Amino acid sequence: MTVGLKVDLYWYPIGNGSFLHSFFSTIAVNLEDSKWGSRFPVMMNELYQGNLLYERIDKAKQELSVIKEELSHISPKEVVWDIDDLSAQPPWGDNISPDITDLSNYFVTSRGDDLIETFQKAFVDGLETQSNVEIDSL
Repeated sequence: MTVGLKVDLYWYPIGNGSFLHSFFSTIAVNLEDSKWGSRFPVMMNELYQGNLLYERIDKAKQELSVIKEELSHISPKEVVWDIDDLSAQPPWGDNISPDITDLSNYFVTSRGDDLIETFQKAFVDGLETQSNVEIDSL
């Protein structure tokens, strides 16, 4: 099942739900000492639960900026596929593009877009249309 971000009439496809869960699991393990939402409560709790209110988008943008910066200093080998099963590995294993240099550019959507940039675009659209950002599935 494909998941994506829905903002008003905009749709940003992400990919498989387990891929999106991996992004958030990687943040929790590497940046929050495995304490989900302890440093980035808006991204990790509000958005991940499926609905980021328009009024909270600015805070989510701030958190995402810190997440991107901090992930840029972590090797792709530190990716976490599932916080609930740390032995789980991505389906592609270690076979990743040489363009992936760190965890800030590791996550690429099913359309080939950088996932963090996709979040950023959705946040901009949410602010412009005064709409919530939702995680939804097709």
